[in-house]
Amino acid sequence: MRNSRSLRAAKRRSNLVVAVALLSACSSDDAPAPAVDENTAVDTITREALADHIAYLADDAREGRMAGEKGYDEAAQYVAERFAEMGLTPGGDDGWYQQVPLISYRIDEESTTLIAHRDGEDTELRYKEHYVMGGDKVREEASVRAEVVYVGFGVHAPEVGYSDYDGIDVEGKIIALFGNAPATLPSEERAYYSSSRTKAAEAVRRGAIGIIGLRSRRIDEFVPWERVKAQAGSRPGMAWITLTGEPADYYPEILGSASISTEVAHELFAGTPISFAEARDATAASTPASIPLGFEVTLGKKTAHEVITSPNVVGIVPGTDPELKNEYIVFTAHLDHNGIGAPVDGDSIYNGMYDNAMGTSLLIETARAVVNSPAQRSMIFIALTAEERGLLGSDYFAHYPTVPSDAIIANVNLDMPLFLYPVADIIAFGAQHSSLEDTVGAAIVAEGFTLTPDPMPEENLFRRSDQYSFVRRGVPSVYLKPGFTSTDPSIDGKAVQDEHRKNHYHQPSDDLSRPVDWDSAVRFARANARIGFAIANEAGRPTWNEGDFFGEKFGR
Repeated sequence: MRNSRSLRAAKRRSNLVVAVALLSACSSDDAPAPAVDENTAVDTITREALADHIAYLADDAREGRMAGEKGYDEAAQYVAERFAEMGLTPGGDDGWYQQVPLISYRIDEESTTLIAHRDGEDTELRYKEHYVMGGDKVREEASVRAEVVYVGFGVHAPEVGYSDYDGIDVEGKIIALFGNAPATLPSEERAYYSSSRTKAAEAVRRGAIGIIGLRSRRIDEFVPWERVKAQAGSRPGMAWITLTGEPADYYPEILGSASISTEVAHELFAGTPISFAEARDATAASTPASIPLGFEVTLGKKTAHEVITSPNVVGIVPGTDPELKNEYIVFTAHLDHNGIGAPVDGDSIYNGMYDNAMGTSLLIETARAVVNSPAQRSMIFIALTAEERGLLGSDYFAHYPTVPSDAIIANVNLDMPLFLYPVADIIAFGAQHSSLEDTVGAAIVAEGFTLTPDPMPEENLFRRSDQYSFVRRGVPSVYLKPGFTSTDPSIDGKAVQDEHRKNHYHQPSDDLSRPVDWDSAVRFARANARIGFAIANEAGRPTWNEGDFFGEKFGR
């Protein structure tokens, strides 16, 4: 098992931190300071503390904090030590840690195969140049040859009268599809149906045996194929392992998958009943245009596997009410990033300063405020592993929480909050689905922000970070990000954030050289703490709104 030595060392460090915390708690000379009011508690959040956390977590020495590797273990130890110093209670199943069992799988690049079979001719495409593919979660070797059927977005949403599968037989076929979902769907349904998990389940239900991913015009703009080529094969895929020993969300019926370049897509669609440009136009218009393409492809690969573990770091601030302390608000931020990868301008360390050393630092400082003013309900603070590998740490905790699952009443998540200018507003993705909206709105107004509705529903951000793991378990959740409005009217916040996403997101340049408006960061952390106080002291639990899509689909 890779990293077994570092994991044993991490466990010893965790036990030492627990012992220090217990000794401190038991010392008659160091009696705990009395709790302060909420306004005084949020004053304990400082720029200096945030900057110190970020400087450590995003340092080159952390090697990009890849889950299962040394740099991540060091970052996890750092968070555990901060929790201990502040007086939180260990909340893992291993002291501060909840060890997440993972299967790490890496494709054998020399083994990859994608061959197009048409009109008696076989055209072999080149890995990275023409296509990329990931490994199989279980099989060491897999291959499939079948006819290709174009299925638009691959969405079947009968409750809103949309289906890419009407009149199309994909039994025993390889489907070709775009990411995302029709823009005409309401934002909630669009987020749900754009999920690759939802699409794979529908494809398997209909008998598909392979998947080819297609690129939209927007993806070409923000994620050029040259970047895809550079990153292909540089990092392992991962999945968390269930109590039965199987990888979560594994579909053995899918025997092969790949994503192809736009250039190749144009060539493969040429001479078929629909051109690639027409397919793109149809999806842009949210018009189903599914059709068999009249040729076959072969997909093949070999995969190497390794079982590893990587910890979530869990700290608890117990509540003060004899009854309500048995209910929990969960604060989350993912601690991992993308490790060491393909060099860009000579830099191969993907530090993830904004994504998500910043979010983790805000989480730590939110815990500092809360521990200074415990509320009626308990609050859990989790630095999550393997978000970048597919929301794995949060999904594992949501399935196997270290407190009773029905006692978790809300989740507040932070992921890549950008403070590139003086921020005037906050977007609370998901708040509109539950009673959390009013609670969040009041808390952020107290720190001088305004609450802005989701300005980019086409990005489906509500299902693209760790809060969605809790939503899928029926927990009302919210995902906080700075909005596009600056207090400086000369700054176009959307343009600034778009530039970051295009040129720095998941790139080595997301490092300590990036600018930070620290006043905005501090107020954001204070607002995050105020949200926790408000939920924890309310008379009732947060509730899904009547008839809400996510509440109906996942609510308890």
